[in-house]
Amino acid sequence: MPVRDKGVVVTGAGHGIGRALATRLAGEGARVVVNDLDAEAAGRVAEEIGGYAAPGDAAGEQGVAALVDAARRHLGGIDIWFANAGIDRGRGLEATEADWAATHEVNVMAHVRAARLLVPGWVERGSGRFVVTASAAGLLTMLGSPSYSVSKHACVAFAEWLSATYRHRGVVVQAICPQGVRTRMLDDAGPLQELLSHDPAVAPEDVAEATWQALHDDRFLILPHPQVTSYYLHRAADTDRWLHGMNKLQRRLEEQEAIR
Repeated sequence: MPVRDKGVVVTGAGHGIGRALATRLAGEGARVVVNDLDAEAAGRVAEEIGGYAAPGDAAGEQGVAALVDAARRHLGGIDIWFANAGIDRGRGLEATEADWAATHEVNVMAHVRAARLLVPGWVERGSGRFVVTASAAGLLTMLGSPSYSVSKHACVAFAEWLSATYRHRGVVVQAICPQGVRTRMLDDAGPLQELLSHDPAVAPEDVAEATWQALHDDRFLILPHPQVTSYYLHRAADTDRWLHGMNKLQRRLEEQEAIR
């Protein structure tokens, strides 16, 4: 699926995976709108890749509408939307109401709001692509972080619903589900960093490459860590055994915390 001259929006593109996606797509000839809450980072990436910076909120109802309007004005039309922005707030049952609300807003509702504005037009013309950056946590779980795990499951579920509902109308939906990626989020993961790096953490550019390859065959799940396939199958085939294994990892984390 060539992207040359396609109008592309990447949210959360000032750093990490988003920056790598924007860079790779621009390198393949796409016209890229770079969004990030960090206006300086968005401007820097846009300048580096020859894109257009549209900093601001990509989650709230007004913010999403403003971003879609700005991108349409610049691009003329949006062909591909990379819903990449995401956050991880709160730990365990101590995660606050504010943690849960913020995580749901960015990791789930941002996608819903963007799809409301984009999909009807794509259906009318018969083509469009919506790519969410979820996480292996959306297929499995993330120990220590219930709000992140639940929101990423919801992110994948919404993408599945979009695909099941609109694929026959020309709308391609895909979900990127990496494990550990060498980003600021991994750096801030504390004791979870070792768990996330059980399988070697990959660079953001590796995620971008896996995504670029998946754009050519429209596969729904984009798995930069191929091991996730076997974990996902194991979880489905014997859920109790899988949960027992995850609980063993939880106990190991608690032991490490006690030593510290």
